[in-house]
Amino acid sequence: MNGYDANAVEAAVMLKEKHGGSITLLSIGDESVKAALRRAFAMGGDRAVLIAGPTGLAADSAATAALLAAAIRKLAPVDLILAGRQASDTDAGQVPQRLAALLDLPVITPVKGFTIDAAGGATVERIGDGTTQRLKVMLPAVLGVSNEINKPRPAPLKGVMLAKKAEIPTWSAADLGIEPPMPALILRRLSVSPMPESRAELIAAPSAAAAGVALADRLRQEGMI
Repeated sequence: MNGYDANAVEAAVMLKEKHGGSITLLSIGDESVKAALRRAFAMGGDRAVLIAGPTGLAADSAATAALLAAAIRKLAPVDLILAGRQASDTDAGQVPQRLAALLDLPVITPVKGFTIDAAGGATVERIGDGTTQRLKVMLPAVLGVSNEINKPRPAPLKGVMLAKKAEIPTWSAADLGIEPPMPALILRRLSVSPMPESRAELIAAPSAAAAGVALADRLRQEGMI
């Protein structure tokens, strides 16, 4: 569970505390992913399901969205779908949009805040380029949650104990009534650019005024002024 996912879980728990309801947690991968599901369960989830499929860098956004959409159809009806805005390894940020398209639902991402009203809608604050957009959407909808929305709570001891005992079923593509989805994109390589070298030089002088003069002289020598 990456940071954005934890923000989405926290948002769901806060929503349940205010309005009631239940939270079903979904994740895709192998048996090791159950640890992340148990952490989310301990935070306040009510049910967790593991969907068998690729995980980590082998996971493709299109295949991930197809598996999640099939699982959500099996769980229907649902009132709201919360997801992290993007993965923390590839930063692809495609799953919320693809999921909404497959379910024919509206989608807003990245989200920094939202409130639910009695009329079955949500007022959503979406992060723009140096702006915040305030949008109204009718539910059900898909929201891609960003880390500005909240600070995830630590799991309480009672939640941790319940999570250890929780039954987490595994659903295969066959259980969902679909063929295993083929990836639309295959990651060949992921590399991190080397950090640029930096050099610091300390300007020593008996006073601030002298230090300013010495700094200006040094900058002239470097051709910067």
